[in-house]
Amino acid sequence: MSQESEPSHFSQNDNPKIDVSDPEIVAKYEPYLRMLARTQMRKAYQAKVGASDMVQQAMLQAVQGLDGFRGSTEAEFRGWLRQILAHHLCHLDRDMHRDKRDVRREQSMEQKLAQSSMRLEGLLAGDDPTPSQNVAMGEHVLKMADAVERLPESQREAIRLHYLEGMKLAEVAQALDKSTGAVAGLLHRGMKTLRQQLGE
Repeated sequence: MSQESEPSHFSQNDNPKIDVSDPEIVAKYEPYLRMLARTQMRKAYQAKVGASDMVQQAMLQAVQGLDGFRGSTEAEFRGWLRQILAHHLCHLDRDMHRDKRDVRREQSMEQKLAQSSMRLEGLLAGDDPTPSQNVAMGEHVLKMADAVERLPESQREAIRLHYLEGMKLAEVAQALDKSTGAVAGLLHRGMKTLRQQLGE
């Protein structure tokens, strides 16, 4: 399995090396993977297989396959974990529809997960982040994912749909069956809590 890290603003020096000799390192990425799984799992699937169950399966495979990781940086490791998660999400999709394996679907899922990950990195950097802000986002991506996961459900869902899936305010309002004003309030409170938790 090849390792493709998401496109990044970081130079090699800004992208820390990672030591995968201890399998417990995978556990640190659970909130990150769970947040990404929520962005791609269809609601119909989540009723049968929760995002946490899906992530546990992906993490188990990652621990068992750590020897197969050929990268050296933290971003490459995140990319490798996303590939494993994408494989499990597509496998679930196949099971639900009794379809054959579709490599293109898995590649598309990997791209979607990478896009959500990139949006997560830029979430608190603003519309025009400086290079130093981008570096900070990369360093705090796991903390940020954990902080998003700990938000109240309504705030977490609003932030996930608007910032991580790129939906417009009106689309989020429709998806959550709320007014645009209510969604704007959820986003404001959620972002304020995230900034407080991340010490901005």
